[in-house]
Amino acid sequence: LLGPATKTMDIGGGDYKRSEKKMNHSYQGATKERKRMLPSLLLLLRVFGVEKKMAAEKQHRSSNRKLIMNFVFLCLKYHLFQYYVKKTLFVRSFGLSDMTDFSDAFGAAMGLVLGFDADLAEIVGLSLRVSVLAVAIATTVGLPVGAAIALYRFPGRAALLVAMNALMGLPPVVVGLIVYLTLSRAGPLGVFGLLFTPAAMIFAQMLLVTPIIAALTRQVIEDLWVEYEEQLRSLGAGPGRAVPALLWDGRYSLLTAVLAGFGRASAEVGAVMIVGGNIDHVTRVMTPALALEVSKGDLALALGLGIVLMALSLGVNGAAFALKEAAESRLG
Repeated sequence: LLGPATKTMDIGGGDYKRSEKKMNHSYQGATKERKRMLPSLLLLLRVFGVEKKMAAEKQHRSSNRKLIMNFVFLCLKYHLFQYYVKKTLFVRSFGLSDMTDFSDAFGAAMGLVLGFDADLAEIVGLSLRVSVLAVAIATTVGLPVGAAIALYRFPGRAALLVAMNALMGLPPVVVGLIVYLTLSRAGPLGVFGLLFTPAAMIFAQMLLVTPIIAALTRQVIEDLWVEYEEQLRSLGAGPGRAVPALLWDGRYSLLTAVLAGFGRASAEVGAVMIVGGNIDHVTRVMTPALALEVSKGDLALALGLGIVLMALSLGVNGAAFALKEAAESRLG
């Protein structure tokens, strides 16, 4: 029973393999036929002009891409040209055509500083006189006032402390406006004719610096009084008699307060410009002159003034630090 069935299945399997081989042969034959017909198809395309049309369309797309790229480059060139024109007009309007390079400006500024330029020396000299006098007056007023507030207790002391601390950040233009109204012809001190003079600038800087020195002095003296109060009272020294001793004992810390006041005075712009007017050869000091020279385009003189300001600040602080270190090493 199993023999014929098995034979039939074998025969069926052989038929399937033979049919698969026929399909493979027919597929390979069709592929070879298509390859043989390909040149004929290309020839027909050339005859009917289809290939030319495709090449024309390809060339047209390429030309469109070139037009787009040329348009983009043209827009970029236009914007760059506009930027160059605006920059050139700006430079010429401010007179920067001969001083656009920072290295040239810095070299010219060093030449002015090392050569002791007359205009630069005049501006620096007036600035130092105004700032030093203002700080000296503010120190004379602020040290005893700050010490008195630190040692004495009286009604309204808390409000005075708040006001004094608030005046440390007083806007310079507000001080300049107050001094201007006070010294103008319609003001209470207008009869003296001090407006637009170095005296007016000294007065304005003194008003700005005094609260700083007084507030810092108050803090230093109050800390020293807490430390030495019992000892001073045992020697019969009350707050009034203790003020000179405490000021002398805290002289190195108070020197920092004075230097802070000098830094505020030397860097002042708004108040001295309002009350001084920035008049050439009369009231022109470093900070307003620096702002004016930058607006005029004279970068050499502006950089020279900036170099002097930085050197002055570093020199004063370095000298104070050296003095403090020498005193501490000498006193142990």
